[in-house]
Amino acid sequence: MRKSFQTLFNRRKQLLNNPEIKKLQEKVLNIRKNSIENKEELLKIATENFKNNDIDYYFAKDDNEANKIIFKIISEENNKTIDSVNKTRNESDNSENNIRVAKSKSNTLGEIATSKFLKSKNIEVIETDLGDRILQLKEYDNKPIHPTGPASHLNVRQIVEIINNTLKVNIEPNPKAIMETVKFDVLKKLANCEIGITGANAITSNEGSILLLHNEGNISLLSLMKTHIIVAGIDKIIPNLEDAMSLAKLESTYATGNLTTSYMNIISGPSKTADIEKKLLKNMYGARKIVVILLDNGRSRATPECLMCIGCGSCILSCPVYNVVGNEFGFNNYLGGRGVAMASFIEDNEMSFKSGLFMCTLCGLCTINCPVAMPTKEMIEKIRSDSQKQGFYPKSHKNIKDNIQKKGSPYD
Repeated sequence: MRKSFQTLFNRRKQLLNNPEIKKLQEKVLNIRKNSIENKEELLKIATENFKNNDIDYYFAKDDNEANKIIFKIISEENNKTIDSVNKTRNESDNSENNIRVAKSKSNTLGEIATSKFLKSKNIEVIETDLGDRILQLKEYDNKPIHPTGPASHLNVRQIVEIINNTLKVNIEPNPKAIMETVKFDVLKKLANCEIGITGANAITSNEGSILLLHNEGNISLLSLMKTHIIVAGIDKIIPNLEDAMSLAKLESTYATGNLTTSYMNIISGPSKTADIEKKLLKNMYGARKIVVILLDNGRSRATPECLMCIGCGSCILSCPVYNVVGNEFGFNNYLGGRGVAMASFIEDNEMSFKSGLFMCTLCGLCTINCPVAMPTKEMIEKIRSDSQKQGFYPKSHKNIKDNIQKKGSPYD
């Protein structure tokens, strides 16, 4: 993991010293502040424009509601109930009776554990990002280690062992061979898949558009499926496409060390054409149906500072704690100190305590390396105080407290 992190750190080092990137940071900081301050108004405008763009829209107050909506859409789009599918299905059956959906990398979908939820409903989820697919095949202990490099903690020999064992192949520990093998397997499984599920990097209220960034091209495949389901937190809404481009460029710079990703998909409605006498015809090559699910899940009560994050993962590259304990420090797909902070709003202070609240050293390196200077240390200190008042603190703290009360000294 540390080797992967160092590679990324070196790749982006020169870019981060570019004066243009410094200007971009200031611009994005203002965009995020403005968006958070006006999130209710932006949400209202966005939902109106979704309707204008023929995009179906749902609002989900929490993870349970969001997953139920996804399940309902999948059931309806397959023109059969899950019960009827299960009656014709057995564990060894790989026929078309199985419901299969394709998914891209998404912190939001990880937050609400959509893959786990759908699996419990006998729906097969195919991860299409290479790193996520490797972790999915790993099956156990498959929590991602970085937002843009989920399998960065595995070396090539560990990965090839996973691939050989699960896909029943015998390839050498070569990155190219691994990529080709996983790609072939995923594309074969997508042949009878009609539903794609993705997150979103930004939602623009003025246009009712969705911005998706990716390098592998998989989101382009998913957006061409019959139904495209997009799940995004309400904090992803920003005013317009111009702002979205600025955010995308800064996120890509910090997350990958490149000014842009290979692909930027902007989706503003189902596929259509007007090439015959300018008469509008729907359902050309792309999705026939696009559904946006905007998720609250604690965001409406989160502090403005906690919602500033653009999801680049820069904070954990330099975190001394994360570089020792890895993803034990964080909550679901939200890693490091910011992930712990989000846990207190998504769940409660008990969950933030369990996610490593008292692991943080309060060194502030995360803020120094954050493109929008999130005050994570201050957030952690506040949550610690609230947590202690509720009785959630390490056992060692309790021992010190008891020693002071009984002996007048913190020492045994």
